[in-house]
Amino acid sequence: QSECEAFGLVNGASLILIFNIYLYAFFQLVKREGAGIELPMTGDKVFVHYVGTLLDGTHFDSSRDRGEKFSFELGKGQVIKAWDIGVATMKTGELCQLICKPEYAYGSAGSPPKIPPNATLVFEVELFDFHGEDLTEDEDGGIIRRIITKGQGYSKPNEGAAVEVTVEGTFEGRVFDQRELKFEVGDGENLSLPVGVEKAIMSMEQGEEALISLKPKYGFGNAGNGKFNIPGGAMLQYKIKLAAFEKAKESWEMNTVEKLEQSGIVKEKGTQYFKEGKFKQASVQYKRIVTWLEHETGLQEEDEKKAKALRLAAHLNLAMCFLKLQEPNQALENCDKALELDASSEKALFRRGEALFGMKEFERARDDFQRVIQLYPANKAAKSQVKYCLLKGNSNNFHLSMSFISSQLVVTSAKEVMFLPGFVCLFVCLSVSVQHNSKSYGQIWMKFSGFVGNGIRKK
Repeated sequence: QSECEAFGLVNGASLILIFNIYLYAFFQLVKREGAGIELPMTGDKVFVHYVGTLLDGTHFDSSRDRGEKFSFELGKGQVIKAWDIGVATMKTGELCQLICKPEYAYGSAGSPPKIPPNATLVFEVELFDFHGEDLTEDEDGGIIRRIITKGQGYSKPNEGAAVEVTVEGTFEGRVFDQRELKFEVGDGENLSLPVGVEKAIMSMEQGEEALISLKPKYGFGNAGNGKFNIPGGAMLQYKIKLAAFEKAKESWEMNTVEKLEQSGIVKEKGTQYFKEGKFKQASVQYKRIVTWLEHETGLQEEDEKKAKALRLAAHLNLAMCFLKLQEPNQALENCDKALELDASSEKALFRRGEALFGMKEFERARDDFQRVIQLYPANKAAKSQVKYCLLKGNSNNFHLSMSFISSQLVVTSAKEVMFLPGFVCLFVCLSVSVQHNSKSYGQIWMKFSGFVGNGIRKK
C-alpha cells in the first residue's frame, strides 16, 4: 500500500502497477500527455525537469528545487538506463513517472549517500524541449544530426577513410539527390556533396542512419548548385546511411617511409585540387602532410631533408589556400610555421605580407614586402605591394586624423570659427567631406568660407 501511495495510485491501478514493477525492471506511467507526434531521437539534446524519490517517498534529488532544467544527450549513456529508454518515448510537454528497478538505475552499488544499494527509484519527469546534435566546431547550428538508427561500435571514419554511403538530399520537400556512393573522405566535392555531409559522415558509426540539416555555409553556400537546381542560401536536409568504411592509417600506424610516401601522394592530390579551384579540398590534403610529419624525429639525414621540404611545401600551400578562401588569420599562421623552417623563404614572406594586408596590418605587411625586396630584388610584385601598403597606411592615418579633429571641435557660432587656425578649418572641411561623402572638398570649403564671411560681415 505504501508503494502505491508513493506512485499516487489506488485500487485496481495499484495492483496493475505493483504487478508490472515486480514483473519488469522498468515501468513508465504517463501522468499528462504531451503535444504533437515527434519523439526525441538518439543523440538529441533533451531538456527536462525531474524529481527523484525512493519507494518510501524520500526525495533524493530535484531539478525543480534548483530552479534549472536538466539537459543531456539521449542514448549516450550520460544518465541511468531507465532515463535513456523512458525519455525516448516522451513528447514535448509530457509528464510521466519512471519506476526503475536497480538494474535500470544505480544497481547493487547505489549512489551514496542518498541512494542505498539495490534501490528501486521513482522519477517524475517533464519533457520541455529537444533538438538534434550540433556537429560544428563553433556550435553555430550549421550541421544538426538526428540519429534514426544507432550504429555499431565506437569507431568513426577519419580524413581519407574509404566510405560506402547512401545519401538522399532534399530541399523544401523535393528530393534532388539520391545515390549510393563509394569515395574517400575529402573527395566529396568531386561528387557534388556539400562539406557538411562529409563532416556528418565523420561523426557516424558503421550502420548508422541519420537525418542531417545543413545551413547554407555547410551546404551549397550563396552560389547554390545548378546541377541540382538549388538556389543560393538554401537550407538542405540529407538522410545518410553509413553502410561501411575503412579508416585511413593514422600517423602513429605508419613508419617513416610510409609517411614520406603518402605525403608525396597527397601533395600531388592537393595540387590538382588547387589547380581546379577547389581550395578547401586542397587544404585538407596539405593538412594531412603536416599531421604526419610535424612531430617526426630521429630521421636519417636524407629522410630529414625530404620531410622538411614536404612540411615547408604543405605550409606554403596551406597559406595560399587560405588566402584564396579569404581566411588571412589561418594564412598568417601557416606562413609563420613555414618561416620557422626557412627564415628567408620568398613565398612565405610574400604570402605573410598578403595575409597581413588582408588583416589591415599595413605596416607589418610593408615590412614583409620590403624584406622580400632586400632578399630578392627582382621581385616586382613585392615592390608594388609596398606602394599599396604605404597608400593604404597613409589613407588610414588621414581618416583617423580627420575623425579625431572633428570629434574634438564643437562650433557654435561664426565668431568661434573665425579664431580657429586655418589648417584646422581645412581639416574640419575635409573631415566633413570624408565622413558624409556627399560634397567635394572644394564645395565644402566654399560653403565654410561663406559661413565665416557672413559671420565677419555680421560682426
